[in-house]
Amino acid sequence: MKRGTIGEFFKPATAKKPKYEASVRSSNHASYPFAIPHLPTPFSDQLGFAPEEEGKVMNDQLDLDMVYYQPYIPASMASGVFEFLRQELPFYRVQYTITRFGTPTQINTPRFTTVFGVDETSRFAEDGSIVDAKTGKKVEANRYKCVPRPIPQCLDVLRTLTEGTTGETFNFCLVNYYADGKDSISYHSDDERFLGPNPAIASFSLGAKRDFLMKHKPIAPKEGSAIEEPKAIKLPLGSGDMVLMRGRTQSNWLHSIPKRAGAEAGKGRINITFRKAMVKGGTENYYQYNVGTGGVFKWDAKKEKMVPWDKIADAVEERGNSGEAGPASS
Repeated sequence: MKRGTIGEFFKPATAKKPKYEASVRSSNHASYPFAIPHLPTPFSDQLGFAPEEEGKVMNDQLDLDMVYYQPYIPASMASGVFEFLRQELPFYRVQYTITRFGTPTQINTPRFTTVFGVDETSRFAEDGSIVDAKTGKKVEANRYKCVPRPIPQCLDVLRTLTEGTTGETFNFCLVNYYADGKDSISYHSDDERFLGPNPAIASFSLGAKRDFLMKHKPIAPKEGSAIEEPKAIKLPLGSGDMVLMRGRTQSNWLHSIPKRAGAEAGKGRINITFRKAMVKGGTENYYQYNVGTGGVFKWDAKKEKMVPWDKIADAVEERGNSGEAGPASS
């Protein structure tokens, strides 16, 4: 064991220096738990070179219509953007109850989530209020049970760029944080009615590499004819990669992010998806299952994990009262 003084042995851990310098400007809204810094200017400038690689069209199987960018976000900035979003966004660990066969079951979401946006029936005015998309008048107080939040600048920059690349339009941004290889999402398809027919979804990966698995939904056999089952797909999504799923993909294919072991298992991953909800049911659904009623979590760089935001705020206030300087990101 290396020799040292008692003071050195008990020296408190310090946060690693981030790969970005936080912007002095921020997105503010009454629905945010705290101000969200703008994307650092160097990152915004580098995004002008995105996509870094042309997308590979994948439409050689039944009902499959995808474009795979490997990567989309330039490699020179991908790790920095990951650190920035993990540090600066508010996250939630949603719990909810479902009833199956008359028995209520509590579900603990196996990842951290957050969401921003509002459906096509409404929009955010310049003052941050929600107005009717057709009339421009402020919406009635009971239109939404949830509290919709505008997409902050740091994510809206990427949304705008993605719309220009894909020719699609989006009004929602969902963000998932997988803390390690134990966090996962089971097979599912994003084919809810509120997304309309043949929805387009742009899905970005940042941080640890994780497998993206896809399989076709079961096909009912037709009398007198043999059906060749489409082959399963496995994409090793790296930091900066993007998958655009469109056409009949969502209504006919399932996708998942399984648990992972090995070298990447201890690393975090962020998934950003841009979507377009057509009716208010989409807004209610996204906020219920990605924000819920639980507390806010924020990344603690010293502890290197998500912790309840109120504890971070209390610690910063306590340091301020004692005359100690708090961390720059707080």
